[in-house]
Amino acid sequence: MSAAKPDVLCLDLAEALDRLGDPEFTEACSPLTGSGLLVVRLAGEAPVTAPDRLEAALAGLVRLPCPTLGLLQASSPEAQALAERVDVRVKTADEVEVIARCVERSPCAALSLVQLLRHSEALDIEGGLMAESWVYSTLQAGPEFQGWLKSRSPTQPPVPNPEPAVLMHREGNTLRLRLNRPEKHNAFSAEMRDGLCEGLQLALRDDSIEAVILSGEGRSFSSGGDLDEFGSLPDPATAHAIRSTRNVARLLAACGKRVRAEVHGACVGAGIELPAFASRVVAQPDSWFQLPEIQMGLVPGAGGTVSLPRRIGRQRTAWLALSGERLDAQRALDWGLIDELR
Repeated sequence: MSAAKPDVLCLDLAEALDRLGDPEFTEACSPLTGSGLLVVRLAGEAPVTAPDRLEAALAGLVRLPCPTLGLLQASSPEAQALAERVDVRVKTADEVEVIARCVERSPCAALSLVQLLRHSEALDIEGGLMAESWVYSTLQAGPEFQGWLKSRSPTQPPVPNPEPAVLMHREGNTLRLRLNRPEKHNAFSAEMRDGLCEGLQLALRDDSIEAVILSGEGRSFSSGGDLDEFGSLPDPATAHAIRSTRNVARLLAACGKRVRAEVHGACVGAGIELPAFASRVVAQPDSWFQLPEIQMGLVPGAGGTVSLPRRIGRQRTAWLALSGERLDAQRALDWGLIDELR
């Protein structure tokens, strides 16, 4: 059974409270057998609902195999309870439409994302990174990512660069790690991953390194994963083994409060997923942030389903990923995705 073009199922508050507790409702909210997106209109008065019935509805909401949106302002205790459990809160029909288009394109990636975010809330950083890698690997073998790969133009052979992908420089007790592929907007490559791992492992071994500063050369901090390397590994299992062995996100988290990220320009995919692990993110006013992976049939795979929810919460992380929209620097500051504009 393959995912069909999903419809959007819209329920008012009373309908949602009535149907979410029904185990059979799962079938109606799956891209395989029903709708790929559920929208609950939160406005309006809710009928008198017994506590056990409300709990059943909330539990059913979390089980659904599709993204769930809460539309409009919650105006009752029951609506507020649902609003806290939905995957994304939106205010307008236009916002629903943006997410619906993304879900229509990659329904399996969309449902995988929200399920991952729902359950990762209960996991520590290590467990969250492991879960993210499993989901990412599964989607790499799926039809949505494979279709995206086939739609791309043939990649050009890489132009040899004599410079290392990561410049490492120590100044006293400070270690500076600078992404150094400016000709590709610091696209995150295997070489860059290895260079960052080397630098961060050094910081973890050497207690005299009191600060690690992560920055980037050129016009962008990072445009995200190097698309020319996508699909280049022999199989998803090998890809998971590599992420389990050399994981920049894990090392950044281990370095803890010592890491400061200084970002500018495009901060896409890994270009914000990794800085979000830093204790402090300083951004230039021209910075913008985006999670485009769902449109490729994937989920964020550089640690973003772990780092971003810890900064901006599960629902805003889901909005960024499901909408694919750009977030400007001021809004990122307001949300807490970054800590300072400079």
